[in-house]
Amino acid sequence: MKPTALVAGNWKMNGLASSQAELEALAAMLKEGGKAACDVLICPPFTLVSAFATAGYTGIAIGAQDCHTAASGAHTGDISVEMLRDAGASYVIVGHSERRADHAETDALVAQKAAAVLGAGLKAIVCVGETEAERDAGRTLEVVLSQIGQSLPDAATAENTIVAYEPVWAIGTGRTPTVEDVAEVHTAIRKSLVERFGDAGEGFAILYGGSVKPSNAAELMAAANVNGALVGGASLKAADFNGIIDAYR
Repeated sequence: MKPTALVAGNWKMNGLASSQAELEALAAMLKEGGKAACDVLICPPFTLVSAFATAGYTGIAIGAQDCHTAASGAHTGDISVEMLRDAGASYVIVGHSERRADHAETDALVAQKAAAVLGAGLKAIVCVGETEAERDAGRTLEVVLSQIGQSLPDAATAENTIVAYEPVWAIGTGRTPTVEDVAEVHTAIRKSLVERFGDAGEGFAILYGGSVKPSNAAELMAAANVNGALVGGASLKAADFNGIIDAYR
């Protein structure tokens, strides 16, 4: 089974519910996104999930950027997958490098979060990636494949789980690996998925993220075993995000 391409926008901690500009930006993305030969997803901050999901547009999915492992309980400041589903989310990003770094999230915790996402019937985008120091030490594949092995729950399937490779040193820096470097890592991830899940591993979508922009999207999306993009800053501007989606027109 060939993976369905996905272009996902991670808005991170940006966007205000009180700003009509946010909904107008979404509308501009939807206008073009609905024509794309790929799935399109926006993951805004929690405060905008419901507004975006109920905006009445078609051709785009709405997701969230994180979740707690529990369905409810005494977890002040956290949010459950059930709450996100209730708000209209259909995807949840887990294990983003900023969560791993800022909140000391481990592979084990990421796997638990992913399992919670799948258990609630949503799709998980599981992020992996190496730091600059790990890359300079020649440990890229070691680190990434270890994260893959320990961050994906046993319930993961090609239908409910997407893998996103984001070299930490390339996120928001303007630096990107070469196309050959990206293909090498994605091909190694594909091999590890097939080793664990059998032929079904061929169906997992593997996204690339890290300074993706309209000027390099087509080249990156054409690399071996790249099935779409997880876009950060460029997803905040309709022209840039649509320019990346153009790689699939």
